[in-house]
Amino acid sequence: MIGLLVLYIATNHDYPERLGKVMTQQATWCVAGIILAFIVMHFNTKVLWKLTPFLYGLGIILMLLPLKFYDPTTVALTGAKNWVYFGGSNLFQPSEFMKISYILMMAHVVVGFQNKLKNRVLKDDFLLIIYMFLVTLPVMILLGAQKDFGTALVFMAIFGGIVIVSGISWRIILPVVAFVTIVGGGIIYLTTFDAGRDFLRTVGMDNYQILRIDAWRDPFKNAQGSTYQQAQGLVAIGTGGLFGKGFNVANVSVPVRESDMIFTVIGENFGFIGSAFVILLYFMLIYRMIRVTIKANNQFYIYVSTGIIMMILFHVFENIGANIGVLPLTGIPLPFISQGGSSLIGNLIGVGLVLSMKYNHIPDTPIISGKLNRNPEIGTRRYRTDKGVL
Repeated sequence: MIGLLVLYIATNHDYPERLGKVMTQQATWCVAGIILAFIVMHFNTKVLWKLTPFLYGLGIILMLLPLKFYDPTTVALTGAKNWVYFGGSNLFQPSEFMKISYILMMAHVVVGFQNKLKNRVLKDDFLLIIYMFLVTLPVMILLGAQKDFGTALVFMAIFGGIVIVSGISWRIILPVVAFVTIVGGGIIYLTTFDAGRDFLRTVGMDNYQILRIDAWRDPFKNAQGSTYQQAQGLVAIGTGGLFGKGFNVANVSVPVRESDMIFTVIGENFGFIGSAFVILLYFMLIYRMIRVTIKANNQFYIYVSTGIIMMILFHVFENIGANIGVLPLTGIPLPFISQGGSSLIGNLIGVGLVLSMKYNHIPDTPIISGKLNRNPEIGTRRYRTDKGVL
């Protein structure tokens, strides 16, 4: 509902002639996403386990489409071929649906691997990482071909979350985190001088990505040029003050505020109080999803839920962080609020999967009787009862 409200404000000021069409489309996507979430909520676990490899393969095929069917104008504006263009319009963004397929496949691989182990040792952790990397590699190659760096970061966040929950040794995780930190810091440092920029272009970094780092480091350095979007976003949020300017106000022009910059609409209209309330709602959502994950007795769904939590959490963190100048802009939408059917439906399907775990795989009582199901798609958990540990 908040998403529809702020989308109305943004569209009414920037594209008033398209207001009816945009609002109808967004409302339709909301309804469609809720219906799909309701269907997914009642999915049979065994069926989903068997379908996962096929869903992953379908996701890979769909991600090939934007490389052939794309809008040159959109590519010129965003620098990425991540939308399927057909019949004169951008239809959908395959990577949004691939996130769900990827999460399912990662959970499938981890559970299948772990249930074959007897005594886990460090070399098993390395082998598991290799399997997870092989699942991730085709996705990253396609995202690289699409030049969609922002979405690649989301997949990396999902990968990292599942790695941590899977029990990979910190002797492996810490060196990797240190390496990524050094590389990230090095890239930022190289953008500060001409020779470094030339080197980054030589190794394949696009100029628009370098400019986004510039805009993050100093949003007002070229406020009428390359840093215009970031600068205007900060001005819009800042002018909102504590309580905002009131409903349906958009005095500061912010490019693409119906999508990537929609948090600026919240900040300008509803101020710090309204913005903090939206962030609180996200924290409540993530908190409740974590509670469901902790209580679940289905190993497959635990990893699925972890991936979905990381997906939504990273989207929120990156989008709001970019809007307030804490992080560089990457073109990542704000979950459930930004305009766009692909992102909205993908996130609602993810919520549907978590609801499926809540309603189908959380025991009503801590006292469990009968045999433990050792099917690979179910896994095993230990339950503390009034007579000891089962």
